[in-house]
Amino acid sequence: MTPRTQGYVFVLITMCIWGSFTILSRLNAAWHISAWDIAALRFTIAFLILMPILLVRRETHFLWKKEPVILALIGGVAYCLTVYSAFYYVPAAHAAIFLNGCIPLCTAVAGFILFKQPFDKHIWMSLVIMLLALIGMSVLMYEQTHVAFGLGDALFFLAAIWWGTFTVLLKQWKLSAWHAMSGVAIWSSIIYLPIYLLFLPKHLHDATFTHLAIQGIFHGVFVVIIATLSYIAAIERLGAFKAGSIVTLAPFIAAVVAVPLLNEPLSGAVVMGLLGMAVGALQPWRWLQHQDALSTQLEQQKQQRN
Repeated sequence: MTPRTQGYVFVLITMCIWGSFTILSRLNAAWHISAWDIAALRFTIAFLILMPILLVRRETHFLWKKEPVILALIGGVAYCLTVYSAFYYVPAAHAAIFLNGCIPLCTAVAGFILFKQPFDKHIWMSLVIMLLALIGMSVLMYEQTHVAFGLGDALFFLAAIWWGTFTVLLKQWKLSAWHAMSGVAIWSSIIYLPIYLLFLPKHLHDATFTHLAIQGIFHGVFVVIIATLSYIAAIERLGAFKAGSIVTLAPFIAAVVAVPLLNEPLSGAVVMGLLGMAVGALQPWRWLQHQDALSTQLEQQKQQRN
């Protein structure tokens, strides 16, 4: 396969995993697996796989720096506990709106607050579109249920703040993908598992072994390791903008799939929120500009050859 075709294959793999994350995280509630338990499974399995690899490669020196510890606290422990808890309160479509839809915005705000990174015109356009979508959605929801937003929505938005901050710090500190992935997984295990074992409630006995195995392998192997590596491979072959734009569609597709698959409702208010947040997060006008720039470049190259 050509590098371009390989890039699309890696994009497809990433989309399948990221989309499945929404569905399977929502299934935790139906399978009686608590947020505390799924986080413990995720961190334990990732640790058991990655730590031996680092030891064999004699590549543990980077773990003793402060950066992996801070990233693990924010993008590992805090993010996972928040997002897994949110799925217990609201349908999967709300994750696409308040988590995936808000992550680009929260990333931009975190960059401005922490490192004075200015907003560009694309961020301002996204902000206006997202605010209008959320206002329209809240008005419709209040008319229907007299409640605009719930606890799950707030938790998803908090998770978007965690992930946005994590993204900005990761970019600022310039850790490699391998070091970032390994450091977050290993330090999350070291920090969280003793607290889980000593102080937090455990309900593993309420779930079947099959369900625990499915969730543990998916979240500990596919989400932490495979999706990270496939996403990086896609960026290397297609570029950050194209790969990121396509992959961002996954959670929104999963929200639609969850309607028949999980028998979840999809009201007019939620549809409005999905459409508005999808447009704000994907920024389709940048895609059109990107395509126009590519067409112009190809035309110039053709003229030079002639």
